[in-house]
Amino acid sequence: MAHAGIGPVPELKPPSVEMLWEEHEPLGVLVRRFGFADAPAAGRWVAATVQEHWAIRIDSCERIVLSDANALAWLTTPSGRLLAKWSVALDRLPLLTEVARLTQWLDLQDLPVSAPLRSSDGRLQVEGAGVSMSLQRVIRGELLDVAQPDQVRAAGAVLARLHLALAGYPRSDQLVPPYTRPGALAARITSWLGSAGDHVPEAGRRTLRRLVADAPADPLPTQLVHGDFRSANVLCHGSSVAAVIDFEEVRLDHCVDEIARSAVMLGTRFRDWGPVSAEVRATFLAGYESVRPLTPVEESWWDILVLRYALTLVPPGDDPTGWAQSALDHAQALTPTVR
Repeated sequence: MAHAGIGPVPELKPPSVEMLWEEHEPLGVLVRRFGFADAPAAGRWVAATVQEHWAIRIDSCERIVLSDANALAWLTTPSGRLLAKWSVALDRLPLLTEVARLTQWLDLQDLPVSAPLRSSDGRLQVEGAGVSMSLQRVIRGELLDVAQPDQVRAAGAVLARLHLALAGYPRSDQLVPPYTRPGALAARITSWLGSAGDHVPEAGRRTLRRLVADAPADPLPTQLVHGDFRSANVLCHGSSVAAVIDFEEVRLDHCVDEIARSAVMLGTRFRDWGPVSAEVRATFLAGYESVRPLTPVEESWWDILVLRYALTLVPPGDDPTGWAQSALDHAQALTPTVR
């Protein structure tokens, strides 16, 4: 699969292979889901594919990380480190092409994203033989640390900038069909309350029902939102956001719904899911409003949605990180004091 002028793929040291979050043996997953005989075969395939379609010589394939039907490979090249990302989920291939277009467009709007590199024939996403691959430069940074207020505030501000840009994306109907618009917030929350399990604290559910009943009926506009904005998808360098990554969950929704969901889930990573403090949520919102202040109707829904997502994340059975207590603390703060 050598590209003209690049030469054959050199022998590479076998990459390490690991799972992103699933509790499975990675080499077995590499064989069953991705069809490789072993790690060396996967490394050679990645190097050959990048060399063929991007005309870039690969010096090494350091590691491969697997997640569901997706894989990431960290590569070293004469021009720096690259990240190859590919999927074998055939039903998602058209979406991945549209996500690549969106990410490039956001990069042109001066948003901190990891933009795909165009292949030799100009494609942002290369498809073939049941695989879709993109290539990006490795972004210098670490996952958002919610113990760093400057990073939390910066993340809120970047989400606001992202929302303002996404509201004007010209291909939104190609990315997310208009018929997928969400229902009214009150109806969505009421429906969830009707199906919530007994593990969800009753005191929290009572408070949420009361708040929803008193919430304004004014309609909120919908637009494209990131869909999974949290620590696992925000890279920071110092006190700044270096890149927002993984737009595969992009959807149509209300901005305030994403802000609240993100505030509640901000500290979650791949295998470390725990709540953040009320102070972290407030800092995140302050950062957001420094760029895009909430409307009065959005303000009315903020605490309601924070409680909804805090309750949603209460697990059945053991709760080692304290989601239930976090939700109850928020519900208590929203309960009027009787004098």
